This record gives sequence, structure tokens and C-alpha cells, in this order.
Amino acid sequence: MKSNPIIRSIYLYIFTILGLVLMTIGGVRIMDMGLKAFVFTQADQEERLEYPFMEPPMKPILEQNINNEDAKSVTLTDAEEAQLKNWFAEYKNWQEKRSKINFVKTRRHRDAASSLSMILIGLPLYLYHWTIIKKETK
Repeated sequence: MKSNPIIRSIYLYIFTILGLVLMTIGGVRIMDMGLKAFVFTQADQEERLEYPFMEPPMKPILEQNINNEDAKSVTLTDAEEAQLKNWFAEYKNWQEKRSKINFVKTRRHRDAASSLSMILIGLPLYLYHWTIIKKETK
């Protein structure tokens, strides 16, 4: 029972093309990642040096502003000292965590996951709709 074969054909061809586009984009992104990793190894050097800034812990808010000239004669309350010690511990922890992150590798893993998902969605989409088109044209 074929009520509207033109709409069905348009649907099948659109989703076949969509599957091809998804596979192409995923394949191009994986190829780009592979070339940057193995052939053009200097392509990510700038990113290794200047990756988007991770915010350090917020500085403690002191009741008084300290200028460089006054820094030697400033006395802090016990609460302010505790705040500074806590902030310094958080800052050291932040630096330690940041030094363990390889930002280029992290980005590559993220890109690989999204590229593979495009291919894994595009391939069955293309194959299913293309086989239906082939069966109908025979």
C-alpha cells in the first residue's frame, strides 16, 4: 500500500545523505586528529602552552586592603590568617591537579569520542536507507 511514493523516496534519500554526511564529518575529524598526532606534531604546540585558563581558587576577602609598602606592618586577625592558610592549601591543590592534566590528550579523547559517535550513528543510518533504496529500484 503505497500512498505517496515521492515523499517516501525523498525521505529515504535525505536520510541516506544524512548518514553519509555524518560518516564523512566523523572520518575527516579522525583523520585530522591522526595527522596532528603523528605527522604534524607541532600543530598542537600553542595549545600545550596556552590552554584555556582554569580559574584558581578565589582569593580570601580581607577586611583591609594591603599595599606593597604596608605589607611589612600589617597584622592579620586569626580568622584572616586561617582564611589565608586555607586559600594557600586550596591553591597548592589546584596547582597539583592542573599539573597532572594533559590538555591536548584530553581534547583528543573528547574529539575522538564525538567523531566515533558520528560514524557509529551515520553508518547504520546510511546502510539501512541505502539498502531500502536498492531493493525498491530493482
